[in-house]
This record gives sequence, C-alpha cells and structure tokens, in this order.
Amino acid sequence: MGRYALLILPATNRVYAEASVRLTQGELGVFNETVLGGRLHDISDTTLGGVPYVVFSGERLTDRDVAFLANLSSVYALFEVEGQLLRPVQLRPLDRLDSDLLTIQKYQGKTNEHFTKLLLNITLASTSFADQVLDRKFIVLDPLCGRGTTLNQAMMYGYDAAGIEINRRDFDLYRSFIVTWLKRKRVKHQAKEGPVRRNKQVIGRRLDVTLRVTKEESKTGATIDLTMVSADTMQGLEFFRPRSFDVLVADAPYGVQHGSRTAERGLARSPLELLASALPVWTKLLRSGGAIGISWNTYVAKREEFGKLLVDNGLELLESDAYLGFKHWVDQAIVRDAVVARKP
Repeated sequence: MGRYALLILPATNRVYAEASVRLTQGELGVFNETVLGGRLHDISDTTLGGVPYVVFSGERLTDRDVAFLANLSSVYALFEVEGQLLRPVQLRPLDRLDSDLLTIQKYQGKTNEHFTKLLLNITLASTSFADQVLDRKFIVLDPLCGRGTTLNQAMMYGYDAAGIEINRRDFDLYRSFIVTWLKRKRVKHQAKEGPVRRNKQVIGRRLDVTLRVTKEESKTGATIDLTMVSADTMQGLEFFRPRSFDVLVADAPYGVQHGSRTAERGLARSPLELLASALPVWTKLLRSGGAIGISWNTYVAKREEFGKLLVDNGLELLESDAYLGFKHWVDQAIVRDAVVARKP
C-alpha cells in the first residue's frame, strides 16, 4: 500500500482556487470508479507546509495509473508520501499544444478553463471506452461552444473537436483567435471558412481547420481536425452525421449573461427549455457508449430536473457519490454544478 499527495495547481481565479481542492476530490473519485479500478482509498484533503493537497492511499500506482492522473484538471504535482518526506512522481500529461491556447483568451462570461477541463475529463472517463483515453483519438462535440474553450482543451489532448455556436460574433472572434494563434505558434495547418447551404439557402457558416503538431506528423499525415459552425444547436444534424461523437460537453446558459435560442421561441434564458429541445438532437449525434457532460447554474434549474431530461432521452444518469461532488459557488448569481450521463 502507498500514500500519495496531489499538489493543487495555483489558480489565478481566487473563487475557483477555493473550490479546486474539493472539485479535485470529486474528479479523482470519478477516475477511481472508472479508469483506476477502484484501487484508491481515503481520498481527502490536507495542508502540508501551508499548501493544500489532495491525498489518497492504495496499491502502488502503475505507470498507466500515473498517466491518467497527470491529466487531472487542477494537478500541479504528484508525490509519494514516505514518512515526513514527499518523493516526486513524474507526470506526463496528454497536452500537445502550448497552455496559452487555453489561457490567453479573456472575456466576460468565459468558463474557467480548469473547470472546462474537469468537465471534459469526467465525461471522457464516463464513456464505455474510457480505458482508451490515453491511446486513441476521441472526437469531442461542444454544442454550445461560445468562443471555443472546450474545443481548445480537446485539441490540447490531441483529439478532434467540433462546436456549434449561434452567436455569429463569437464564431468570428474564435475563428480570428485560433487562426492567429496557430500562425503565431508556427503550427502547420490549413483553415477554410464559408457558408453552408441546404436547398439553396444559407443555414450557417462553417470553419474547418486541420493541423499537424510535429514535423513527424506532417510526414505521416496524422492530423487534429477542428470544426466550428455558426448555427442553432438544434440544427446539429444538418452539419454532422449521427453517432459521430464519443463525448458531448456543454456549459448550459446560466440565465445571467448568457442566452440560448430555440427555433420556435427565439431567445430563451432557461437551460431546461434549451435542453428539452436540444437533447433529442444531441443524443443522435452521440455514439453508443459515449457520454454527455453538462454544467449549469443551480439557481435556474434543479439537478433532479436535469436528470429527468437526460433519462427521458434514453441516457443512463451517473449518480454515485463521486458524481455529486461538483457543485460550487461562482458568484452571487451563479452556483455551478455538473451532471454526466452515458448513452447505452
């Protein structure tokens, strides 16, 4: 048996930093239930030398165990505890691109990039093929993608990413950002943007980017593919084939600074209204064994209401204790939570 301590990554956002220890415990609990085989015990928090840690015990970690833990959203370092000493364990995260891809964008209403990574992580870990997260390219969809934080995190992992965003300004700003970033970083890529037509009518705009991170990939033809469309999320099947995605991750409108749109009712502030309309489309885009992860503001919708919508659309709601540990305060108008469900 071994004892381990996770040093929490310092967060520039003070509010999120205060929640990160507890959120990391929940994230670690999901990893333990899914990809780590339940071998971790006594997950808790402590302070060592005035610094917060998440600690746990269990069988000595294998190299593959450490490879999973290296991708926890708030991990800064991992140590094996030996008496009063901490022995560093080398971490090699999946990250393929520079971290400023996630941090450089600053704008009102941006979801904290650490929480974006957490939501993607627990959703990936909840698929029927979670044991392949380290070994193959997953395909990620954010059907409410805003300015692309989830898309960027998926690409950091080397995954293909796709997003749908109704706000044309957000689409244009993200297109400008990602193309400029790739050029500045000298990442080999091709980008194409233009209208999408059906029956001679323009139904949206589409950005397609193909990138190769290393010279070796340029030689072998290995790519990361990014697609973003400017359209209503209810039109998802107009742009993507059914059963195309391994995971679907969305930060639902908070009813404060964000809005959502339904084809029938125009701008709607309720995330429940949005999900009731969108889930029949989203579940068709998800392949069997895939998972959906959604975060939302608990002030405008109850967890039970979200769960019922997911179950009514044929999804298996995941409700173990680990999945109930993600509720946290954001500001006086937002208390955020997350829910995950799997498609049979």
